[in-house]
Amino acid sequence: MGRHYGMDWLRIGAFGLLIFYHIGLVFVHWGYHAKTAHPMEWVAVPLQAINAWRLPLLFVVSGYASRAIFAGDRRPADFAWGRTKRLIVPLLFGVIVIVPSQPWIELSTQHGYTGSFLHFWLSDYFRFGKLSGISLPSWQHLWFVGYLWFYTMVLAAGIAITPSAVRAWIADMADRALAGPLILIIPMALLIANWSYAFPGSAETHGFFDDWQVHRVYFPMVLFGFLLRGGDRVWRAIRRWWWVGGILAVASYAFIADVEIRHMGSPVPTRAIWYWFGVARAVQCWGAIVALIGIADRWLNHDHAVRPMLNEAVFPFYMIHQTIIVVVAGALLAFGLSPIIEFGIILAATVAGCWAFYRIGREIGWLRPLIGLRARKAGHTPAHSPRSA
Repeated sequence: MGRHYGMDWLRIGAFGLLIFYHIGLVFVHWGYHAKTAHPMEWVAVPLQAINAWRLPLLFVVSGYASRAIFAGDRRPADFAWGRTKRLIVPLLFGVIVIVPSQPWIELSTQHGYTGSFLHFWLSDYFRFGKLSGISLPSWQHLWFVGYLWFYTMVLAAGIAITPSAVRAWIADMADRALAGPLILIIPMALLIANWSYAFPGSAETHGFFDDWQVHRVYFPMVLFGFLLRGGDRVWRAIRRWWWVGGILAVASYAFIADVEIRHMGSPVPTRAIWYWFGVARAVQCWGAIVALIGIADRWLNHDHAVRPMLNEAVFPFYMIHQTIIVVVAGALLAFGLSPIIEFGIILAATVAGCWAFYRIGREIGWLRPLIGLRARKAGHTPAHSPRSA
C-alpha cells in the first residue's frame, strides 16, 4: 500500500501524548524520577485513560513504520543494519549524554545524594552497579528504543530464514485470522490470557532480561504493526469495527476510573478486583488501539505541509523530553510553587526545549545521527521540508 498519512499523524500524536503523560507523572502519587512537593492522587484518574494503551500503540506504529522501511530495504541484512544505525547510535548517545541528569535528579531529590552533577557523571554514573537502589548507568525512558531494536532484529532474522512463500502464507493466515470482528476478539483474548497467566503480575522493569511479561505484549504489537502495512482484511476489519473498539475502551476505562476513585492512593483491596482491573486494562488497550487506527484512517489520512517536519521531529523530541521534564521539575522544588504553576512551567520548558533540541540538532551534520535523524548526503543543503524518519 502507499503512504498512509493517518498512520503518520497517529505516530506524531502518540509520541506527543507521551510528553503530557510524563509531565503528569510528576504530579501523581506513582513513582517517578522527579516529583512535585504536593502530589495529587486524583491525577491518576486521567492518566489511567491512556496508561493501558500508550506504549502498545507506540510499538504498533513503530512496527508499521518498520514495514514501510523494509519495503525500501528488501534484503533483511540491509534492513537490520539500517535499523541498527538509526536506533543504537542515538541510544548510546542518549545513555551517555542525555540520560545521566535524570538519575542524578532522582538521587538528589529523593535519596539524599549530595554530589554535583559533574561529580555524579564522572564518578558514580558509570559504576555498572546500583546506587540507592538505582541501576547505573541507565537508559531510563530510552528503554523503548532498545526494546524496539531487539524486536526489529528478531523480525529481520525471521524474515531472513523463512522462504518468501512461507512468509506470504503466514501473513495471509494472520490477515484471515484477524478479519471481521476477530480483529477485536482474538487480540483481546490473548491480552487477557497473558494477564491471567502472569496474575497478579509485576511492574515493568525495563531491564529487558526480567521483563518477559511485557515482551509477550510489546513484540506482538510490533508484529501486528508490520502486518497492518499490507493486511487488506485487517484494514477492512478496522474500518468496520473501530467504533466498537472505541465503545469497549471507554466502558473499560469507566471501570478502571471507578476503581481508582474508590481506592484513591491505596492498593486495590482484593485479588478479585485487581484481576478484573487487569482484564479491563487489556480490553481498554486493544479497543483504544483499534479505535485510534480507525479514526486516523477515516479522518486523518491526508497530508499537510507540516507533517514531514513533525514526523522527523518525533525521535529527537522523544530522546530529550523526559530529561527536560525531570530536570525542570527537580529545579522547581526549591521554589515552593503551586502545582498549576509548576505544570505550566514544565510544559512550556519541555515544548520549547524539545523544539530547540530538534531545530538546532538537525542543522549540525555530525549531530543528526546522534539524535535519531538521517545523516545528510554529501553536498546536501538543509531543506525546509525534511525527509521523514
